[in-house]
Amino acid sequence: MNRPFLAAVAFLAAMQVTAAAQDLAIQFDSQRTTINFTLGDVLHTVRGTFHLKQGSLHLDAPLGELTGEILVDATSGESGNGMRDRKMHREVLESNRYPEVAFRPDRFEGVVSPQGKSSVRVHGIFTIHGTDHELTVPTQVEMSADHCTATLHFTVPYTKWGMKNPSTLFLRVNESVDIDITAVGTFSRP
Repeated sequence: MNRPFLAAVAFLAAMQVTAAAQDLAIQFDSQRTTINFTLGDVLHTVRGTFHLKQGSLHLDAPLGELTGEILVDATSGESGNGMRDRKMHREVLESNRYPEVAFRPDRFEGVVSPQGKSSVRVHGIFTIHGTDHELTVPTQVEMSADHCTATLHFTVPYTKWGMKNPSTLFLRVNESVDIDITAVGTFSRP
């Protein structure tokens, strides 16, 4: 008589854990989120950072939907070299005209585990330099009791997307830049 009861309790507990991962509101912490860029050139590699302005998402696991917006402050970009950074903002990003970079996801592929690590692919619209670009990003997600961490790596082909290549006669840089993001946030169940 106890076995069927224990099986029912175990089943209900499993359903609660699954339901908990079904619908989540995620708020990213701008102080704990890191956004790094890497741009190769002939002589060395340029590394720098940007700052998260704000980010919130809504995950609906049964539908595979992920909606919301991640906003990055384009004016915060820095590589540690003032002259190079001024050129990046003035000539490449034109951050006075386009002060934000945005990602608006619309869906994901894969399964997000309620605890532990998961691998998914996130699809959405990436807006930079005033233009929208469709993007699918492989994403590692780690869920714990009260927060989540998403780790992403993708490449932005900035010259193909209409931005100026900052190369000079003696300095040649790649026509794409690598982006690495570690987004840390808390979640609630709406």
